[in-house]
Amino acid sequence: MKKSYLFIAASAALLTFSCKSKIDPDTPSAGSADFSVYVAMGNSLTAGFADGSLYRSGQENSYPNMLAGQFKLVGGGDFKQPLLPGESGWPIAPAAGRLPKRVLDLVTDCKGVTSLGPKLYSGVPDTAGSATNIAAGGPYNNVGIPGIRCIDYDVAGYGLANPYAGRFFSSPMQRPLDAALQPVPTFFTLWLGANDVLGYATAGGEGANGGINLTDISPLPAFTATYNKVVGAIVTSGRSPKGVLINIPDVTTIPYFTTINPKGLVLDATQAAQLSAAYAPLGISFTAGANYFIIEDEAAPGNLRQIKAGEYLLITTPGDSLKCGGWGSMKPIPKQYVLDASEVSNVKTATAAFNQVIADNANKYGLALMDANTYLKSLQSGVTWNGVTYTPAFVTGGAFSLDGIHLTPRGYALVANEIIRVANQTYRSSIPDVDVNKYSGVRFP
Repeated sequence: MKKSYLFIAASAALLTFSCKSKIDPDTPSAGSADFSVYVAMGNSLTAGFADGSLYRSGQENSYPNMLAGQFKLVGGGDFKQPLLPGESGWPIAPAAGRLPKRVLDLVTDCKGVTSLGPKLYSGVPDTAGSATNIAAGGPYNNVGIPGIRCIDYDVAGYGLANPYAGRFFSSPMQRPLDAALQPVPTFFTLWLGANDVLGYATAGGEGANGGINLTDISPLPAFTATYNKVVGAIVTSGRSPKGVLINIPDVTTIPYFTTINPKGLVLDATQAAQLSAAYAPLGISFTAGANYFIIEDEAAPGNLRQIKAGEYLLITTPGDSLKCGGWGSMKPIPKQYVLDASEVSNVKTATAAFNQVIADNANKYGLALMDANTYLKSLQSGVTWNGVTYTPAFVTGGAFSLDGIHLTPRGYALVANEIIRVANQTYRSSIPDVDVNKYSGVRFP
């Protein structure tokens, strides 16, 4: 068995964080906001999801928990989270696609080459007690729910369909919106809507553009009506809370889509000639060096073609199939692993439309807006925080966890600081930054 202890890394840059000096205010102040009861609403990003699952230390290192610590410096109160019992990831239900967390370890590929890469955690599952309803310990301040879409937020009985929500909802028929408002907030963050496009994108665009299934892009009218209702209910919930709305990043710029290089078919002259001869009837040719992979496309001659620049291969594409199974060369990569140009357009169009709804609500109610879409696109040169530089490189960059979608604790700390920045700007507060470097990135064995 050959061994080459190489680090797995992204082949294309996603989001890098620009340099930023760390300047804390001399005297922390709440400004015009009241941080005494902070409630964090949203999806898996809010819950602290990382490495393909949700586990206790991920929750403890969620950006809302970081924010709550900073808010205590300006009058913030206690912050309760519906913590899970352990570290393996929950709930483990392989048939439903719920697996333990990923960890970085040595993995051996089909060619016998061993390198560092993600693998599923093999320790003892910690599901004991994780399904027990813990509503009596609430109300909870972090009501982030993995998997929830904006269009789900007003659905009675949602907890029956989502076990994580059901474990802290006070009744089976409770709406997520009701659970979010049980601790009536004086300040809130709302990061909702990414799953309304992400499910479609991570399914390789196999769902509908404007449907209600989990692999669809949510219909704009339903998104708009629900988001408007949610924000309206929050700002009139009794304490006239101030808050930060967070918009939807361009999901095609995260490592889940950018790690595998579409032009990653490297051939020598003999291989290029053989493939060119095989694909000559379709007008496809290859050269020595890097070539675009062959993908499935029912609209193309022979139901296949080469992938193009601006199209994406999902990180879930089986690596051994690319290396040893002829995928992308003699066999097309199946379409569920490809986000093609029309599907990319669907995702970007929906994201822009949903973000306009979010911006309209921020303007209507005078709320702060964290433009995560622009922030994550524009910070391309990396950020150095007290001597440590963060980049989007998969595994080695420090910002993204091993699922290629969610952040590491350090990545969440960077997000927390951007939320603090826009809150300080909008409400004339002076909340100190989070110390990013005290949190962990990807853990190496």
